[in-house]
Amino acid sequence: MSNNRRVGREYALKMLFALQIDKDQVEPDRLLESFWNNFRFADDLLGEPLESIDIPLTTATRLFAESLVRGVVEFRAVIDRKISEIAKNWSLTRMAAVDLSILRIGAYELLYQPSVPAAVVIDEAIEIAKRYGTKDSPSFVNGLLDKIAKEVSEKQSAE
Repeated sequence: MSNNRRVGREYALKMLFALQIDKDQVEPDRLLESFWNNFRFADDLLGEPLESIDIPLTTATRLFAESLVRGVVEFRAVIDRKISEIAKNWSLTRMAAVDLSILRIGAYELLYQPSVPAAVVIDEAIEIAKRYGTKDSPSFVNGLLDKIAKEVSEKQSAE
């Protein structure tokens, strides 16, 4: 199950990055339809598109990826505001697009998916940052998501 979730998070990253929703607000259904109709990925080492074969994606993975994309799109203003508050001296426009997309997914899960443990969200984001980001991406993503997780935890404790 966790592998399906990792793959789902990676697909969500690819959708958010490839379709650049960070520049324009996009209607989620159109965004998802465009991605699934135009991209085919296999579980290969680099997650590169394979045009010669069409490997089926599990329904659970697809639905999880779609829920992440829909959530990030729906709550993008709140998520971006939270990332901006936490990322002192870093504007969103200064952040690498991959890092920002990973942060948005992680922040969405931390803020709106309380059933997923914060440690899992952060670990998954770090692993994805290692795979798709720069050498500095994992520590950058870890630092910011850890701060968001602590704020969420403190808020839940106060309630």
